[in-house]
Formats: sequence, structure tokens, C-alpha cells
Amino acid sequence: MATYILVHGAWHGGWCWERLVPLLTEHGHQVLAPDLPGMEQVPRPLGSAPLGEWADFVADLVSSAEGPVVLVGHSRGGVVISEVAERVPDIIDRLVYLTAFLLESGQSLADVANRHPDVGPGPLIRPADHPSRVTVDLESAIPIFYNRMSDADARGATVRLVPEPLAALTTPVTLTAERFGRVPRAYIECADDRAISIEMQREMQARLPCDPVITLDCDHSPFYSAPRQLAEVLLSLA
Repeated sequence: MATYILVHGAWHGGWCWERLVPLLTEHGHQVLAPDLPGMEQVPRPLGSAPLGEWADFVADLVSSAEGPVVLVGHSRGGVVISEVAERVPDIIDRLVYLTAFLLESGQSLADVANRHPDVGPGPLIRPADHPSRVTVDLESAIPIFYNRMSDADARGATVRLVPEPLAALTTPVTLTAERFGRVPRAYIECADDRAISIEMQREMQARLPCDPVITLDCDHSPFYSAPRQLAEVLLSLA
């Protein structure tokens, strides 16, 4: 049996996988869905390089996992799993980018997002109370992150969002073909994603091809809007 390690995206925490986790564990797989350090409901302080801290944290989880490791990154989580693959390429069975940022070495998330200024939450980003973090306008985020969910579910998710370290969005990744490049990677597209449009998803794949590529007819948050379909896809990739 495999170990799935699920890495959440910006402003979110491990809570976002709550409907997906039991659908994987009922098939006998182990599933880890942690809060990344500093992204807890009461966030603890982070240093000046959160992307590196997160990659080290997840790499430690990978190193202690049993069985084949399927490392799944959603949205900004894609940046994290790429850095993890650079650290521990030999013990990851597959990388899975779930409507995620798939960056080339030297790129930051902001570099890709800024090429598409009319897409995603960019105009909704506001300074948080702490100067190193940013938040989003919660009411306006609903139709971007959760446009295929009920209003009650969407509002239940937004109230759990926490401020994101700005450096996580602006720090370039450092990747090599010899390490990151040799780990098999799959991409799960979300066709009705208003945070990372399907055009953005395919632009990134054109630069770093993935196999397989699977398309879901859902929004940016399939762990809520299409959990069973997402589980089926992930099970097929183990």
C-alpha cells in the first residue's frame, strides 16, 4: 500500500483534505495531510525562507513514510513538492500536481501568476497584520476558490483561511534535471478553475510535461467539490 502525502495550497491548511482522506484510507493506504509549519489555525512564527522550511518539513515526512510515496501538491503546494523532490528524489514514487504551480528552476509563483493578471486572487491580496504575510478578501475569494461548492461549504472554508507568508509566493525554486527531473510527475487539471485557469495549467505543463494528465470538470478545490472523482484519480496513480 502507498503513503499519500497531501500538501495544501496558499492560505489553507491540512483541514482542506478532510473529505478526501477517508476515501483513500478506506482502500488501505496511509494518508498524511499536515498543516505546513506556520499555517496552523493559530500560526506559529516562520523564518525568512518559508518555502525551504516547508520543503524540509515535507522531506522529513517522505523519509519516514512506509511504502511507495505519492506526493500531492495543490495550488501553491506544487511549488513545495517540487522542492521536496529536489531534496529526496529517490524515495518519491510520484509527484502529483493538483491544479498546481509547476515551476521551472529560477521561477517563483508570482512570476507565473503575474503573466495572467486577470486570473486568480491577485487583486484580492491585502497586507496582513504581520508585515511578512498577506491575506485575501474572504468574500471575494469564494467565487475564485470555491465556485462549484455550496455557499455554506464555501463560507465554512473561507473562515479557516490564514495569512500566507509573502516570501512563499515570491521565492524562486531551485531545481535540477538530475534530481527533481527524474521523479515521475502527473498533473490533474481542473477545467473550471478560476484561481489557476486551465490555460495557465497547460502553459506550465508545456514547459515541464507530465504523464499522465487527467482532467476533472471542477473548480480550484476538488477536495470539496469533487472528492470522489479526485480519490479515484489518485488511487489510479498509486
